Formats: sequence, C-alpha cells, structure tokens
Amino acid sequence: MAKERRKKASEPEEDEAAVKRQPLIELEGVTKRYGSVDALRGLTAKIDGRIIGLLGPNGAGKSTLLKSLLGLLHFEGTARVLGHDPRLEPFQVRDKVGYMPESDSYLPSMNAVELCTYAAQLSGLPKTAAIQRAHAALYFANLEDKRYLPVEGYSTGLKQRVKLAQALVHDPDLLFLDEPTNGLDPVAREEMLRLIESLPERRGCSIIVSTHLLPDVERLCDAVVVMQEGRMVFSGTVAELRGDEAVRFEVRLKDGEDRFAERLTKEGCTVDKTVDALIVTLPEGAGTQLVLEQAIAEKVQIRHLAQRRTALEEAFLRALET
Repeated sequence: MAKERRKKASEPEEDEAAVKRQPLIELEGVTKRYGSVDALRGLTAKIDGRIIGLLGPNGAGKSTLLKSLLGLLHFEGTARVLGHDPRLEPFQVRDKVGYMPESDSYLPSMNAVELCTYAAQLSGLPKTAAIQRAHAALYFANLEDKRYLPVEGYSTGLKQRVKLAQALVHDPDLLFLDEPTNGLDPVAREEMLRLIESLPERRGCSIIVSTHLLPDVERLCDAVVVMQEGRMVFSGTVAELRGDEAVRFEVRLKDGEDRFAERLTKEGCTVDKTVDALIVTLPEGAGTQLVLEQAIAEKVQIRHLAQRRTALEEAFLRALET
C-alpha cells in the first residue's frame, strides 16, 4: 500500500521540516499513579529511532506508558508524540499512531475485513476508502486467504497478524506494538518479526516495540528504552546500551589474575572479573600494547586476548541494576 498522508479540513497546516526535526516522543516528568502505586515515576527523555525497543520486566510500566502516550490514560507531567500533546490532542495523536495491544481486541462474530474496516472508519476514513485500506492491510499481513473467516476462530498467530493489520489500516507514521510475538510458535514468530522488520521501508513508519524478549530487540531495533518499576533507567541506541563505544578486551591468564588486575587498574583501565577471565576496558587512546606491556612487567602469561562485545542480555541486566 502506498503511503498517503490523510489531511482533515480542520487540521492546521504543518511545517513538515519542523516535524521531522522533532523526536518521535518527548517526555518531561511523566507520572501515572493508581491509588498509592506509582506506575510511571517522573519519566523524562527524548525518544527517537527507526525501530525502538521498549524493554523491561513485567510490571515495569511499558503498557501504561504506551496507553498514556495514546491519550487513553490521564497522567501528570508533559508529553509530546509526533509534536502533539496526548492529553490535549488525543485524536491527533491517534490519527498518526497505530496501536497493536497485547491482549485480544476483536469484536465477536466479526471477520478480519469487517474488523479492519471498522478500525479504519474509527480513524475518520469514509466506508469505501476504509474497505480498500482493510484489504490492503490484510494483504500486507499475509491474511488475504483468511480475511472472511471470523477472527474469534483464528489461531494465536493469526490473531496477532490481524491486530497488526488493524494497527496499520490508517497508514500511521508511528506504530506502538505491545508484545507482538507473545505466545507465538517459532514459525509464527519468525513471520511476525519479518513483517515488523520490513515496516519502516515498506510503510514509511517508525516503530516502538514493547517486549521482554531480548532476541527480538537484538534483531529489530536500533534504539532502546529500558524501564524498571515505573522508572526509565536507560534511553539511547543499542550500541550505547551495550557500551560498544568502549574498547573492551577479554583476557585469560595462566595465573596471577588479581595482581594483573591491580596493575591494569593503576594504568587507568577498568577491570571486571568473570569466572575464567578479566574484562578489561582500556583508557581512551590505548590499545592492546598496554595490556601486553603490563603483562611483561608483571611477569604473567596471557593465554587469550580478544576484543569483547557485550551481550545484550548482560547490558540489559546492568541497566536494571542502576
């Protein structure tokens, strides 16, 4: 489906260049309380990217944040989504944002065409255009052969794909996908990941994927937001989360790990110990020569020396500990 920007007669003219300069989402002190429970605790960040992973354990506040940004929940603080305030302009936000919820969201007895047409009409499209968009969205989600079957009879994988289609039906500029691969078998999960991966190029939209599955984030995302107990503990690129900008080396010795670690620390290195190795972060401008020189000076034998790329799981757990 070709990307078409719909414009309502009442919608003010926008400076497209100015909109492009803005981050997708801006948060300032966003707080959401349920009685005495703080679901969101003063979130402040600028979130931008092509596909952004929203990470965190269950109860971290991921779904609450997405619903708040859609204008579905009242919150304290300020937020802007694609330049719009979700508290004051919820319909403008939802005109530009597609939402795939975690839970099932179909109406009983509706088939996929009817469900997607209904979603398109809710976004303001006339019925004829809504039907056309529904068929195009279902074709994109590989549901064209099952589009006239009742959604309630679908498998979990098919229900996830029809939720993706209804989120796409009004050609949004930004997609919120809440646990899109949850409950899928390996084949259905791979198909969903391929669809998501293709969206920025094929549909011209950015995506926020809320998930607890780190392999999905590693495959799809260029940026990531990490949440813990309603707080935002990290926001930035995947490379920044890993710390890829730092030069780290894995060093294994025959013996003498403690005194070698002490010597490297005195030379400005940061040294972390694992069960069988030292993880050495070199000071700016230094190379492996520093490690070799200190090994000679300390009279220890290096058996292994290789640059180390932090696993995403390790980086994620480190972020949660902050």
